[in-house]
Amino acid sequence: MTNPLYVAIDTPYLDAALDLTKRIKNHVGGVKLGLEFFCANGHHGVHEVQKLGLPIFLDLKLHDIPNTVAKAMQAIHALEPAIVTIHAAGGRAMMEDAKAAAGAHTKVVAVTVLTSLDDHDLSRIGVPDGPDVQVARLAALAQEAGLDGIVCSGHEVKAVKKLWKDGFFVVPGLRPEGGHSGDQKRTVTPRQARDDGASVLVVGRPITKAENPDDAARAIVGTL
Repeated sequence: MTNPLYVAIDTPYLDAALDLTKRIKNHVGGVKLGLEFFCANGHHGVHEVQKLGLPIFLDLKLHDIPNTVAKAMQAIHALEPAIVTIHAAGGRAMMEDAKAAAGAHTKVVAVTVLTSLDDHDLSRIGVPDGPDVQVARLAALAQEAGLDGIVCSGHEVKAVKKLWKDGFFVVPGLRPEGGHSGDQKRTVTPRQARDDGASVLVVGRPITKAENPDDAARAIVGTL
């Protein structure tokens, strides 16, 4: 992957997503379309963005019983996304079925611990360990299930990379040096994440909310 930067386009408005993608497409490696976009625009919206020529990261974070997730994967075959997310917390059988049902050219990656969660949040949902331990645990399960990789914060990617040397690691919640963290609690810079082993760098608001998104994307790529 020559350019690891994927921009998170979190909007329900198709025209806004297309306009933004057109502005940044020469300086990014792909775009991430999440639940907000997919629920509003479905297959049609994804196809429209695909026409602009960038790989699509479909961030659906599927989490259900194995049969349901497998059928959901089959339902998006026609979209041919480059990357799709599921939740590692769904268990090994769910992950195995998701991978088996995915398209041949789609990387299936498991979300471990959301970057909006910290130790206190994990404790409140019954996870006694900190993010680093929980990420390592779920990463091992994802690897056993035959997935391509995981989603984790930049704080954990270096340690997980040592355990899963050929894994595909998606790191979201990144903020440029001096950037505001917003609702993200475990952030690092894109350069640090890349140096620590990230395969894909996901950046949202620092680019999408910038006065000139194209310049913002180009500046981030310039640090890599």
